[in-house]
Amino acid sequence: MAFQEHTLSRKSSKENDRCSEFQIDGKVMMFKAYVNVNHCFSDIYVVALFNCFLLTDFPCQSYQLDRFIPNRSAMDFDYAHYMLTDGRKGKENPAAAPSSPAKEAYQKQLREVFNMNRTRILAFKNKPPVPVELMPQDYAPVQQSKPVKPRRHIPQTSERTLDAPDLLDDYYLNLLDWGSSNVLAIALGTTVYLWDASTGSTSELVNVSEEIGAVTSVNWAPDGRHIAVGLNNSEVQLWDSTANRQLRTLKGGHTARVGSLAWNNHILTTGSMDGKIINNDVRIRDHIVETYRGHQQEVCGLKWSASGQQLASGGNDNLLHIWDRSLASSNTGTQWLHRLEDHTAAVKALAWCPFQSNLLASGGGGGDRCIKFWNTHTGACLNSVDTGSQVCSLLWSKNERELLSSHGFTQNQLTLWKYPSMVKMAELTGHTSRVLFMAQSPDGCTVASAAGDETLRFWNVFGTPEPAKPAQKAAPEPFADMNRIRIR
Repeated sequence: MAFQEHTLSRKSSKENDRCSEFQIDGKVMMFKAYVNVNHCFSDIYVVALFNCFLLTDFPCQSYQLDRFIPNRSAMDFDYAHYMLTDGRKGKENPAAAPSSPAKEAYQKQLREVFNMNRTRILAFKNKPPVPVELMPQDYAPVQQSKPVKPRRHIPQTSERTLDAPDLLDDYYLNLLDWGSSNVLAIALGTTVYLWDASTGSTSELVNVSEEIGAVTSVNWAPDGRHIAVGLNNSEVQLWDSTANRQLRTLKGGHTARVGSLAWNNHILTTGSMDGKIINNDVRIRDHIVETYRGHQQEVCGLKWSASGQQLASGGNDNLLHIWDRSLASSNTGTQWLHRLEDHTAAVKALAWCPFQSNLLASGGGGGDRCIKFWNTHTGACLNSVDTGSQVCSLLWSKNERELLSSHGFTQNQLTLWKYPSMVKMAELTGHTSRVLFMAQSPDGCTVASAAGDETLRFWNVFGTPEPAKPAQKAAPEPFADMNRIRIR
């Protein structure tokens, strides 16, 4: 910064004092420096003190401070006075210096404590200004953390228990299913009973003769009205549960009992002790449309994927097959897509993942005791968990990433697993025999389990689903209410 020329005049007063008067830009500033004549302070000391007073005596808003001119507000005058007087005695007078290393170390530590290690007297810059708070803390936006979902309470006891007399204690059968109309079907001996979960009422649907033998499987159609009933004599009956009448009987496909059933729209897939898997189109007279041959022993597990494109089948030959509908042929036995031989016991428990279409869970019998997870596109085994007991049935939660398994000896428990970590979340006990069958309510909250102890238990294991968020309305199209303008 440029200063105008200024004149400097000096006036003397008394013998022991010197008074310096400086005139800058026509303004007079009195600067008094009381100097002891015995010390004979030089003019350099007087000028240094004058420079210290010079800058702060003029308002900052009138003059722009220069980085080469000392700033009084940033200086420590007591320290400056010490450095110009007593601070240099030790250097100029060696006799006054510390006589021992210990004393010198003490003096050094003392200087550090009192911040006396500085070498500069003049400060050439202002202190940094205090940061201005743009928004008061009271009005600052608070970053909301993601709410932590509370841990769900899982009841350890069943909420309802019903008697199930004459329930067959047979691992290879499938005698329990819960339809989309909220009606539970269970086969007890030669009779199929329906239990309406909405009203709690029970009715009898099918009662076959003793000559035919026991009912070996039941499975609801997707409409929740029609139900397929597999029999011990290799036949399959179709019933209308609303009208309580039989619609037709599927014959000629199998030569042994039909222990597994699975619907895929109008296609009913049946698995038998003869090792064959047959796709039946229930709309046409000649109902057999495809035959899958791959199992050498009884087919005890059948499940279609949600897309209806892939079928998983498990058998007593310890094999798990993945079949692709696009490869099906009615003329010859259809070739499987994947033949998986990792299980060392019968494979009955099968469950397709509801949140990942190509993920399949399978469970092995007493000699295997493992739950395995498969990528059905590649046939790769993703994980295997030893449960310690026979795996009888598997169910995925519709609301959470959880898997429920039912087991046999020794605890006869239901185990809830967190996927994919496979950490046990709960173990539900109450059955006194192996839990052979499980079925899930349409809302996905309640699970029914049937065991060899001839009881049917209901568990509130999967919790209540979260309410669906209302869909946001799409923004209206601009000028939607205006008539179209025809440009010629």
